[in-house]
Amino acid sequence: MKILELIQRTTEFFQRRGVDSPRLTIELMVAHVLKRKRLELYLDFERDVPEPALGTLREMVKRRAEGEPLQYVLGEASFCGLEIAVDKRVLIPRPETEMLVDYVLKNVTRAASSGFGVPALAGSGDPSAIQTQPAKAGTPNPASGPRIVDLGTGSGAIAIALAKNLPAARVMAVDASADALDVARANAAKHEVTVEFFHGDVFESLPADVKFDVIVSNPPYIPSGEIGSLAREIRDHEPVAALDGGADGLTVITRIARESKPRLEPGGRVVVELAAGQHEAAQRIFLDNGFRVEKMIADLNGHQRVLVAAIK
Repeated sequence: MKILELIQRTTEFFQRRGVDSPRLTIELMVAHVLKRKRLELYLDFERDVPEPALGTLREMVKRRAEGEPLQYVLGEASFCGLEIAVDKRVLIPRPETEMLVDYVLKNVTRAASSGFGVPALAGSGDPSAIQTQPAKAGTPNPASGPRIVDLGTGSGAIAIALAKNLPAARVMAVDASADALDVARANAAKHEVTVEFFHGDVFESLPADVKFDVIVSNPPYIPSGEIGSLAREIRDHEPVAALDGGADGLTVITRIARESKPRLEPGGRVVVELAAGQHEAAQRIFLDNGFRVEKMIADLNGHQRVLVAAIK
């Protein structure tokens, strides 16, 4: 079967099954299996697809038609210009989370003692414009750099993007899921960055004597009662523990607000992603726990998605 025929037939099949962006989906699958750029397929439509590749594609098409997210089918998701390996053990990193990384990269200082005031990196405002820098795997970052912790790291996407762009930083990452940490460690090795991983809940497994210049998190924030109404790709395939934020969606966010203050260096910041519509409640939680809310960052739909808090 030729590439064009495969794309056309599968597009029609995906349309009947209600798959979003059917043509783009199969093009991405074909490009992935053939190890080609998607646009290169247009120059090679008459090429025959080898039988081993067809067998792989049939299985991928079946999985996507049954509702499995495309990122899991491909085994990777793009985040801040990096290809992050993902599977059912971890949440798929979203574009909104890139705003959190972008903010930290533009505002964190290289010297931990200087606080958060002097931008470490200049940026255009577009997370896709983040310029990655190499970091040698297995080499500890200088102790003089900023200390950053990612709470609930999942695939490691946030921690790895920060470590890649801030090679002088000491980056730690924690997750309650041992399975997720296996994925995160593999991603860190793939991208040749040094991230210290800890298995535990919020701060409990982190060294007690370490304070941080930046605490970041994309925590579970979906109210428990709303999990069942999520899109099937999310509801049936992504790990519930990474989604379920308790009765009001604010359980983990509240814990972060309560426990972060003694773990921050003077001038440090907490940078947390929120669900759409949670910003007022989240602001109150941080205010009640001795913080001032320094900034709210809106996504492209105008929802306040990232909260930046500092100690009063």
